[in-house]
Amino acid sequence: MSLRPACILLTVSSLALLAGCGSTAATGQNAAGPAPSASAAGYPTQDVVSAVAVDAKLHAALLAADPSAASGVSLGTTYSPGLTGLPHDGENAAGQAVGADVDLRNAVAKVLGISWTVQNGTFETIIPGVQNGKYAVGQDNFGVTAAREKIVDFATYLTDGQSLLAPSDSSLNTVTSIAQLCGLTVGTSPGSTFQTILTKNAGVCAAAGKKPYTVQYFSDNAAIWLGLANGRIDVYFGPTLSLKYDATHVANVKFLSQVSSTKVGFVTAKGSPLAGLIQQAVNELISDGSYANILAKWGITGSGVTTSEVNPPASL
Repeated sequence: MSLRPACILLTVSSLALLAGCGSTAATGQNAAGPAPSASAAGYPTQDVVSAVAVDAKLHAALLAADPSAASGVSLGTTYSPGLTGLPHDGENAAGQAVGADVDLRNAVAKVLGISWTVQNGTFETIIPGVQNGKYAVGQDNFGVTAAREKIVDFATYLTDGQSLLAPSDSSLNTVTSIAQLCGLTVGTSPGSTFQTILTKNAGVCAAAGKKPYTVQYFSDNAAIWLGLANGRIDVYFGPTLSLKYDATHVANVKFLSQVSSTKVGFVTAKGSPLAGLIQQAVNELISDGSYANILAKWGITGSGVTTSEVNPPASL
């Protein structure tokens, strides 16, 4: 691989600097959903949440289950500085969280008539935090897996996938089998569906008589970009929506292919009434068109769900 390190580094820095640009919110909502548009801030700024109405019955049911929810419901997520975490989440120049996940959780809060008390953790610690009561709800593009459904409940709100991105001069163009990664160094995040897939397929290279792939795990995606830039990482294995976004915003990289897909959901403690209430809130957003507006704003309409489910069958 002969990628010029400065090219990726400069572009990633430029993306981070977008967080320093100004933002002017624009309003616009209709049944068909607003057309995606980028403001001077570098990301779409349509207001697709403020018109969402409170469902009095769901609000009453939530307070009956947990009277303390009147003062806020704790939600654990990771901190995503700048705009490189989009379309899921990022942070604008004013220090406000932005992204499809942010709009979706804020719209759910509007339906339930509550506010989120957002607390930041790491991807690996949020689900354990939900289990031990640190967070009432977790949201961090968590894919539904059989292992996770044993310890937390899901209320689905999106479909995302597991995909690969590489430097533009990589010999890889489309990956149809994990065996194509043999001999390469793969960067990804720990405790993720990506780790599950790579671990499950760890023996495919030996079976094919090839050198095994090497996996490097990073909690901070910036380290993966640095690895791609300096040649220490050959391939980035990450969420489809994010990698497609990156491929159109970062120079000298290319989106390869999606390996698999999973439904994504809010996570709650096992047996918590919150899962069912959030599910109903998402379904109301789907019914009244607000959900379509949010997905259209961020250009991810094809990744929507037709119905939110609690603990659907897992694909992994």
